[in-house]
Amino acid sequence: MKSSEIFSITLSIIIFALIASFEDIISQDISSLGTSLIFSAIIILASISSKKLISHKLDAEVYHEIWSFQRFGLKPSRHFKTKIPAGIIAPLLISIFSLGLIKFTAFLTYEASALKRRAARRHGFYSYTEMTDWHIALIGASGITAALILSLVSYFIPNTGELPALAAYYAFWNLLPISKLDGAQIFFGSRVLWTALALISLVFSGYALFLV
Repeated sequence: MKSSEIFSITLSIIIFALIASFEDIISQDISSLGTSLIFSAIIILASISSKKLISHKLDAEVYHEIWSFQRFGLKPSRHFKTKIPAGIIAPLLISIFSLGLIKFTAFLTYEASALKRRAARRHGFYSYTEMTDWHIALIGASGITAALILSLVSYFIPNTGELPALAAYYAFWNLLPISKLDGAQIFFGSRVLWTALALISLVFSGYALFLV
Protein backbone atom coordinates (compact mmCIF):
# COMPACT_ATOMS: atom_id res chain seq x y z
CA MET A 1 0.00 0.00 0.00
CA LYS A 2 1.41 3.40 -1.01
CA SER A 3 2.07 6.06 1.60
CA SER A 4 -0.36 8.43 -0.15
CA GLU A 5 -3.10 5.81 0.11
CA ILE A 6 -2.37 5.22 3.80
CA PHE A 7 -2.57 8.98 4.38
CA SER A 8 -5.94 9.23 2.57
CA ILE A 9 -7.38 6.31 4.54
CA THR A 10 -6.12 7.67 7.86
CA LEU A 11 -7.52 11.12 7.10
CA SER A 12 -10.89 9.66 6.13
CA ILE A 13 -11.07 7.74 9.42
CA ILE A 14 -10.38 10.92 11.39
CA ILE A 15 -13.01 12.89 9.46
CA PHE A 16 -15.51 10.05 9.88
CA ALA A 17 -14.93 10.09 13.65
CA LEU A 18 -15.48 13.85 13.77
CA ILE A 19 -18.69 13.50 11.77
CA ALA A 20 -19.94 10.69 14.00
CA SER A 21 -19.26 12.68 17.19
CA PHE A 22 -20.16 16.12 15.85
CA GLU A 23 -23.29 16.56 17.97
CA ASP A 24 -21.34 15.75 21.12
CA ILE A 25 -18.42 17.97 20.09
CA ILE A 26 -20.61 21.05 19.66
CA SER A 27 -21.94 20.29 23.14
CA GLN A 28 -18.33 20.37 24.35
CA ASP A 29 -18.34 16.66 25.10
CA ILE A 30 -15.52 14.72 23.46
CA SER A 31 -15.92 11.54 25.48
CA SER A 32 -17.42 9.70 22.49
CA LEU A 33 -14.63 10.68 20.07
CA GLY A 34 -12.43 7.71 20.94
CA THR A 35 -15.24 5.22 20.36
CA SER A 36 -16.20 6.96 17.11
CA LEU A 37 -12.58 6.71 15.95
CA ILE A 38 -12.59 2.95 16.54
CA PHE A 39 -15.95 2.49 14.79
CA SER A 40 -14.81 4.64 11.86
CA ALA A 41 -11.63 2.60 11.46
CA ILE A 42 -13.57 -0.69 11.55
CA ILE A 43 -16.05 0.44 8.87
CA ILE A 44 -13.56 1.99 6.46
CA LEU A 45 -10.96 -0.75 6.83
CA ALA A 46 -13.61 -3.45 6.35
CA SER A 47 -14.76 -1.79 3.13
CA ILE A 48 -11.24 -1.25 1.82
CA SER A 49 -10.11 -4.77 2.74
CA SER A 50 -13.05 -6.23 0.87
CA LYS A 51 -12.19 -4.22 -2.26
CA LYS A 52 -8.58 -5.28 -2.11
CA LEU A 53 -9.56 -8.92 -1.66
CA ILE A 54 -11.87 -8.90 -4.69
CA SER A 55 -9.36 -6.98 -6.80
CA HIS A 56 -6.74 -9.60 -5.90
CA LYS A 57 -9.13 -12.34 -7.08
CA LEU A 58 -9.49 -10.44 -10.37
CA ASP A 59 -5.70 -10.11 -10.78
CA ALA A 60 -5.95 -6.39 -10.26
CA GLU A 61 -5.00 -3.77 -7.70
CA VAL A 62 -7.08 -0.99 -6.20
CA TYR A 63 -5.88 2.38 -4.99
CA HIS A 64 -7.85 4.70 -2.68
CA GLU A 65 -7.64 8.46 -2.39
CA ILE A 66 -9.68 11.31 -0.94
CA TRP A 67 -12.68 12.08 -3.15
CA SER A 68 -11.87 15.22 -5.13
CA PHE A 69 -12.88 17.06 -8.27
CA GLN A 70 -11.17 19.55 -10.54
CA ARG A 71 -13.40 19.98 -13.56
CA PHE A 72 -16.49 22.20 -13.16
CA GLY A 73 -17.84 22.42 -16.71
CA LEU A 74 -18.47 20.33 -19.78
CA LYS A 75 -15.39 21.61 -21.56
CA PRO A 76 -12.00 20.14 -20.56
CA SER A 77 -10.59 23.66 -20.28
CA ARG A 78 -12.99 24.49 -17.45
CA HIS A 79 -11.23 23.23 -14.38
CA PHE A 80 -9.67 24.47 -11.16
CA LYS A 81 -5.90 24.79 -10.95
CA THR A 82 -5.83 22.29 -8.08
CA LYS A 83 -8.15 19.49 -7.05
CA ILE A 84 -10.90 20.35 -4.57
CA PRO A 85 -10.98 17.76 -1.71
CA ALA A 86 -14.74 17.17 -1.69
CA GLY A 87 -14.26 14.18 0.61
CA ILE A 88 -13.08 16.55 3.32
CA ILE A 89 -15.07 19.71 2.64
CA ALA A 90 -18.52 18.23 1.93
CA PRO A 91 -18.83 16.02 5.06
CA LEU A 92 -17.63 18.79 7.37
CA LEU A 93 -19.80 21.52 5.83
CA ILE A 94 -22.90 19.31 5.87
CA SER A 95 -22.28 18.46 9.52
CA ILE A 96 -21.81 22.12 10.42
CA PHE A 97 -24.95 23.35 8.64
CA SER A 98 -27.08 20.45 9.92
CA LEU A 99 -25.57 20.66 13.43
CA GLY A 100 -24.48 17.05 13.14
CA LEU A 101 -27.91 15.66 12.22
CA ILE A 102 -26.83 14.63 8.71
CA LYS A 103 -23.83 12.33 8.75
CA PHE A 104 -22.48 12.51 5.21
CA THR A 105 -19.85 9.80 5.01
CA ALA A 106 -18.48 9.86 1.45
CA PHE A 107 -14.73 10.38 1.81
CA LEU A 108 -12.85 8.10 -0.57
CA THR A 109 -12.79 7.07 -4.20
CA TYR A 110 -10.93 4.18 -5.78
CA GLU A 111 -9.07 3.36 -8.98
CA ALA A 112 -8.74 -0.23 -10.18
CA SER A 113 -6.08 -1.38 -12.60
CA ALA A 114 -5.08 -4.79 -13.94
CA LEU A 115 -1.83 -6.39 -12.87
CA LYS A 116 0.63 -7.71 -15.47
CA ARG A 117 -0.11 -11.27 -14.45
CA ARG A 118 -3.74 -10.76 -15.49
CA ALA A 119 -2.69 -10.74 -19.15
CA ALA A 120 -0.47 -13.79 -18.77
CA ARG A 121 -3.05 -15.85 -16.88
CA ARG A 122 -6.21 -14.92 -18.71
CA HIS A 123 -5.55 -13.65 -22.20
CA GLY A 124 -2.00 -14.36 -23.27
CA PHE A 125 1.00 -12.21 -22.49
CA TYR A 126 0.41 -9.46 -25.04
CA SER A 127 -3.37 -9.35 -24.91
CA TYR A 128 -5.79 -6.72 -23.70
CA THR A 129 -5.47 -6.26 -19.95
CA GLU A 130 -7.77 -3.35 -19.05
CA MET A 131 -10.42 -3.80 -16.39
CA THR A 132 -14.01 -3.79 -17.65
CA ASP A 133 -16.74 -1.63 -16.10
CA TRP A 134 -18.27 -4.80 -14.67
CA HIS A 135 -15.07 -5.77 -12.87
CA ILE A 136 -14.69 -2.26 -11.47
CA ALA A 137 -18.32 -2.37 -10.33
CA LEU A 138 -17.73 -5.68 -8.54
CA ILE A 139 -14.83 -4.18 -6.62
CA GLY A 140 -16.91 -1.19 -5.52
CA ALA A 141 -19.88 -3.39 -4.68
CA SER A 142 -17.73 -5.55 -2.41
CA GLY A 143 -16.90 -2.51 -0.29
CA ILE A 144 -20.55 -1.51 0.02
CA THR A 145 -21.55 -5.09 0.81
CA ALA A 146 -18.90 -5.30 3.53
CA ALA A 147 -20.34 -2.19 5.20
CA LEU A 148 -23.89 -3.56 5.01
CA ILE A 149 -22.86 -6.94 6.45
CA LEU A 150 -20.99 -5.15 9.23
CA SER A 151 -24.10 -3.10 9.97
CA LEU A 152 -26.28 -6.21 10.14
CA VAL A 153 -23.90 -8.32 12.22
CA SER A 154 -23.03 -5.56 14.70
CA TYR A 155 -26.74 -4.91 15.28
CA PHE A 156 -26.98 -8.30 17.02
CA ILE A 157 -23.80 -7.78 19.06
CA PRO A 158 -24.27 -6.08 22.45
CA ASN A 159 -22.59 -2.77 23.24
CA THR A 160 -21.83 -1.77 19.64
CA GLY A 161 -23.44 1.63 20.05
CA GLU A 162 -23.76 3.54 16.79
CA LEU A 163 -21.66 1.08 14.77
CA PRO A 164 -24.66 -0.49 12.93
CA ALA A 165 -26.05 2.95 12.03
CA LEU A 166 -22.69 4.40 10.96
CA ALA A 167 -21.95 1.40 8.74
CA ALA A 168 -25.37 1.75 7.10
CA TYR A 169 -24.82 5.47 6.51
CA TYR A 170 -21.41 4.75 5.00
CA ALA A 171 -22.91 2.32 2.51
CA PHE A 172 -25.80 4.66 1.66
CA TRP A 173 -23.79 7.82 0.96
CA ASN A 174 -21.07 6.03 -0.96
CA LEU A 175 -23.72 4.63 -3.31
CA LEU A 176 -24.51 8.09 -4.66
CA PRO A 177 -23.95 7.81 -8.45
CA ILE A 178 -22.00 11.05 -8.73
CA SER A 179 -18.44 12.02 -9.57
CA LYS A 180 -16.05 9.11 -8.86
CA LEU A 181 -17.75 7.75 -5.76
CA ASP A 182 -18.26 4.00 -5.45
CA GLY A 183 -21.89 4.43 -6.46
CA ALA A 184 -21.00 5.98 -9.81
CA GLN A 185 -18.54 3.21 -10.65
CA ILE A 186 -21.07 0.53 -9.67
CA PHE A 187 -23.91 2.28 -11.54
CA PHE A 188 -22.02 2.45 -14.84
CA GLY A 189 -20.85 -1.14 -14.44
CA SER A 190 -24.24 -2.63 -13.61
CA ARG A 191 -27.44 -0.71 -12.97
CA VAL A 192 -29.09 -3.86 -11.65
CA LEU A 193 -26.36 -4.36 -9.07
CA TRP A 194 -26.46 -0.68 -8.10
CA THR A 195 -30.27 -0.73 -7.72
CA ALA A 196 -30.17 -3.82 -5.50
CA LEU A 197 -27.49 -2.35 -3.23
CA ALA A 198 -29.23 1.04 -3.16
CA LEU A 199 -32.52 -0.49 -2.02
CA ILE A 200 -30.83 -2.54 0.70
CA SER A 201 -28.78 0.41 1.96
CA LEU A 202 -31.90 2.60 1.94
CA VAL A 203 -33.70 0.10 4.17
CA PHE A 204 -30.70 -0.21 6.50
CA SER A 205 -30.26 3.57 6.73
CA GLY A 206 -33.98 4.14 7.32
CA TYR A 207 -33.96 1.60 10.13
CA ALA A 208 -30.82 3.20 11.57
CA LEU A 209 -32.56 6.58 11.65
CA PHE A 210 -35.51 4.96 13.44
CA LEU A 211 -33.20 3.46 16.05
CA VAL A 212 -31.42 6.75 16.65
